[in-house]
Amino acid sequence: METQSSRIPLLASFLESLSAEKGYSAHTIRAYRHDLEEFAGIVAGGDEDAVRFDPREVDALDVRGYLAALYRKNRKTTIARKLSAVRSFFRFLVRQGVLEVNPAEAVQTPKRGQKIPACLTVDDMFRLLDAIPDETVFDRRNRAIFETLYTAGVRISELAGLDTVHVDLEGLTIKVAGKGNKERMVPIGTKAARAIRDYREKLYQETGIAPDQAGALFLNKFKRRLSVRSMARCLDQLVRACGMMVPVSPHTLRHTFATHMLNAGADLRAVQELLGHESLSTTQKYTHVSIDRLMEVYDKAHPRK
Repeated sequence: METQSSRIPLLASFLESLSAEKGYSAHTIRAYRHDLEEFAGIVAGGDEDAVRFDPREVDALDVRGYLAALYRKNRKTTIARKLSAVRSFFRFLVRQGVLEVNPAEAVQTPKRGQKIPACLTVDDMFRLLDAIPDETVFDRRNRAIFETLYTAGVRISELAGLDTVHVDLEGLTIKVAGKGNKERMVPIGTKAARAIRDYREKLYQETGIAPDQAGALFLNKFKRRLSVRSMARCLDQLVRACGMMVPVSPHTLRHTFATHMLNAGADLRAVQELLGHESLSTTQKYTHVSIDRLMEVYDKAHPRK
């Protein structure tokens, strides 16, 4: 199906480069396409005129006008993300020699408040994991999923993409493909390794699928790869069964992993590597949680605060 971006050659070339050079997922590329088609429409004067958009004629004033239009119905975080897409597009054109200067580079990103990631206490995290039954193959699968999420701190998409060949239960490591298809080795705990082993053994008993048979590590009832959405649904059911009054998502478990590691004295750069963050500043947001907890302890314990 033809899109607006396909009729703007320079924009189409940029979107192709995101897949070919950066290895971005189809979902990420769709987000870039949406943001840049919106930018083209606003700068050209309307969505119907977007095909007449020429990035070589855009200046910083046009980019500021685009941001002004976004302020009417978007949050600052959304505006910052859209501006980042525009900057990346023009950065690409500068690298290609189409432009000499990036007109979006001089436009300031809207200031965003620091959002402290939600996380569970150690007690709540253990209560959640200990509440998973151990009767059916799906119980064991769910235990293996959430033990691994918490013990490794991986993204839910990375976990869903695991194959049996990526898991070394003896060496206590898994190999995951992160953003941009960048692979990294991540350690897992003995409880997670035992949970994976128990699940695959139970699966073998009931289906004949060998523990090390090539293919997806976590399977649904149709013996196909379990999706990210299904994993999130399983977590929702578990949270409700536990009677927890706070929202818990798969990403909450990743946040919880990082916070508990830092609270226990783990090196910030080591946690950065474990999480697969390119920038240390992305990992540093978890230190705010740790500092808040330290201040709480200080206020309660120090005799002369």
